[in-house]
Amino acid sequence: MKTIIEPFRIKVVEPIRLTTADQREQFIREAHFNLFAIRAESVLIDLLTDSGTSAMSSEQWAGIMRGDESYAGAESFFRLQDRVREVTGFEHFLPTHQGRASERILFDVVCGPGKVVPNNNHFDTTRANVEHTGAEAVDLVIDEGHDLQSQHPFKGNLDIDKLSDLIERVGVERIPFCMVTITNNSGGGQPVSMGNLREVRDVCHRHGLPFFLDACRFAENAYFIKKREPGMGDRSIQSIVHETFELADGATISAKKDGLVNIGGLLLLRDEKLLEQARNSLILTEGFPTYGGLAGRDLEALAQGLDEVLDEQYLAYRIRSTEYLGERLVSAGIPILEPPGGHAIYLDAKRFCPHIPQEQFPGQALAVGLYRVAGIRAVEIGSVMFGGEGRTVDAELVRLAIPRRVYTQSHIDYVIEAIVELHQRRDGLRGLRIVEEPPMLRHFTAKFEEI
Repeated sequence: MKTIIEPFRIKVVEPIRLTTADQREQFIREAHFNLFAIRAESVLIDLLTDSGTSAMSSEQWAGIMRGDESYAGAESFFRLQDRVREVTGFEHFLPTHQGRASERILFDVVCGPGKVVPNNNHFDTTRANVEHTGAEAVDLVIDEGHDLQSQHPFKGNLDIDKLSDLIERVGVERIPFCMVTITNNSGGGQPVSMGNLREVRDVCHRHGLPFFLDACRFAENAYFIKKREPGMGDRSIQSIVHETFELADGATISAKKDGLVNIGGLLLLRDEKLLEQARNSLILTEGFPTYGGLAGRDLEALAQGLDEVLDEQYLAYRIRSTEYLGERLVSAGIPILEPPGGHAIYLDAKRFCPHIPQEQFPGQALAVGLYRVAGIRAVEIGSVMFGGEGRTVDAELVRLAIPRRVYTQSHIDYVIEAIVELHQRRDGLRGLRIVEEPPMLRHFTAKFEEI
C-alpha cells in the first residue's frame, strides 16, 4: 500500500508531554490503576476515546466566531437545521449537549419497567440509560459478531431471526422500539450493511414497531457499505447516508464522533407526538429547543462538521489509517478483533495475556501495561465495562480509539512499536481486583489494585 497521506495541513499544534517510566508508574498508582483518572497532560498518545477528541477544521473555527448566542431562535440553529435536513432527510430534530442526553430523553419518554429494547449491541451509556428506566437491554448481533477472527464484512449486523424470536417471546407491547448501532462500537467498530438495515426495518414495520438508529458513526458506516456491499460501489456517500436515515423512524447521535465536534448531540424524530414529549423533556433538562444545551458556536461547528465528514477523501484516509494500525499489529503476531473496525482497533486481551484469568480483568491489566510502557491511554471493553451484577462477558478487549484528524502516521507507528514491545514482555502483566466501584458505569471511576 502507498503511504497514507493525511488530507489536511496542520495549522495549529499542541505540545504533548514526554514522561519517564518512573513518572508513569507514579501516575498509574495514584489513579488506582484506572486510566480515566490519569490527567491528560500525563498521556503521550490518547486513544481512550474518539468521542469529542477530534481536531476541528479552519472552517469550523471560523464558524465558532460566527456563532449566534441568542437564547431563542439563533441563526446558528437554523443553519444547523438546514444541514441536518440535507444530510438525514429528517424534518424534526432536537439539539442536545451530547449523545447520552439524546438517549436519556428518548428512553425516559418511551421506556420503563417491563420494557425490552433490542439492539445489535448496546454501548455502555446506551445500556445504562435503558436500564435506568427499568427496561431491559438485549443484544442481538449476528453470531459472526462474537467470533473475533471472523472476516465477515458486516459483523455489526443485527440477527433477524433473533429479533423475530424476541418479538414472539416477549410480545410487541413490551418493545418500545428496535435500535441498531452504526458502526457497532461494542462489537469492535464493525459496520452494518444496508441490506441488514432494510431487513430490520421490514421486521419492525411488519409488527408496528418503531426503528431507531444509534448513528454516532453514520458516515464511517456508509463508507464501509460503499466499499464492501455489492451494488453500492458507484453510489455517493451522501446518498448512502440519506438512505440509511430514510429507513429509520428516529435516531440518537453523539455528534462528538462523526459530527467532528468536541461537544454536541442530536435527537431525530418523525413522530410529532413523540417530538412534543421529547421537546418538553429537553426544555426541562437541556435548554430551549433551538440550543438544547449548546452554545451557538457549537451549533455552527456541528453544521460545518456534518458537511466535512461526508467527504470521501477524508473517509478513505480515516478508515485506511485504522486498517494500517490493525494490519501492522496482525503482521507482528498481535491478537486483535478482525477485520479492523472504522474508528478503533481492539486488542484481544485473552489471547494477549492468557496467564491472567478473566476474573482478574485481563483487558484492564493490558491497558495499564500499555500506559506503563509507552504513555498510551486506551480503554478496556470487557468485564470491567460490561460485567458485574451477575453479568458475564465473552470477549476481553482493549480499544485503541483513534481521534479524528489528530495523530499522524508516525504517532501510529509509535503505538505499534509500543504494543509489540509490551507483547514481548506480556508475561510480566499482572491481574487486578476492584476495591471500590459505583453502582453503574463502574469503569469510569472504579479503583483497582494489582494482584
